[in-house]
Amino acid sequence: MRRLFLSLLVLAGLCGGAAWWWLNQPLALAAPSLDLSIEPGTSARGVAQAVADAGVQTPSVLLYAWFRVSGDARQIKAGSYEISSGTTPISLLRKLVRGDEALRAVTLVEGWTFRQVRAALAKAEQLKPDSSALSDSSVMAALGRPGVHPEGRFFPDTYTYSKGSSDFAVLTRAMHAMDKKLAAAWALRQPSSQAQTPEQALTLASIVEKETGQASDRPMVAGVFNNRLRVGMPLQTDPTVIYGLGAAFDGNLRKRDLQADTPYNTYLRTGLPPTPIAMPGTQSLLAAVQPAPTSALYFVARGDGSSQFSSSLEEHNRAVNKYQRKQ
Repeated sequence: MRRLFLSLLVLAGLCGGAAWWWLNQPLALAAPSLDLSIEPGTSARGVAQAVADAGVQTPSVLLYAWFRVSGDARQIKAGSYEISSGTTPISLLRKLVRGDEALRAVTLVEGWTFRQVRAALAKAEQLKPDSSALSDSSVMAALGRPGVHPEGRFFPDTYTYSKGSSDFAVLTRAMHAMDKKLAAAWALRQPSSQAQTPEQALTLASIVEKETGQASDRPMVAGVFNNRLRVGMPLQTDPTVIYGLGAAFDGNLRKRDLQADTPYNTYLRTGLPPTPIAMPGTQSLLAAVQPAPTSALYFVARGDGSSQFSSSLEEHNRAVNKYQRKQ
């Protein structure tokens, strides 16, 4: 009996040692990197089978046994994962329990139009183009904003997402981010600001974004437009004209373009255009509601990214002659 007990003890030790060795050995993979997708509600057995189906060359029953013995089988999280060379059964389970998904990222740039946003999402790696076949208005309706113009409604930032996520997930996050940023800026609005609603502030911020080559000039640019709105002077800003031309703009703004009567031609119409023309960043949002106190009504690019500001037309014309001739 004692000999049998010793034999069983030795056998148990060998089995335990073999199990420990297996748990710490890299799993054999069908490729250097494998994609694993776990749907919500998948059982531990189903997860083990999904791991095997993804290309991990280990019997699913063995993986399932490990998940159960570990005590963490019910802690495995749904998501998209990447299994790379060197992954052991222990590190695999840790990844699944932590929800350490394989993430990708897409960057939406300040000053981009919604058309550029859609193009970036369409090219984003491993992002499902669920919105690609829809019109702009249909996209906004799907996002719960029917009848809202999409321009400027998404905050420019870098957004991470799981492989296989819908582009609507990114759009939703960017839309809610802009809601929060705009609300925060509006709460800081100065009485001198001519923007009477958050929507007007968003539109003005989009113009400031497109007109500013140097970040430090944003409050002054906003101050110029604020002064023009206050006295009823046309904004006379090229980016709005270009936006109104749409696909007809060939990169060269001509005199006839400035005379094209669109709702966005701020040379022919006073006040703000009907919608934003691009995505403004935080600093442009703040500049729109906190314009610099200035008497300037004009500005011209110096050619180095900054602008020269003038209070009179005569002063402005001198600045134009000085700086435009250098370019």
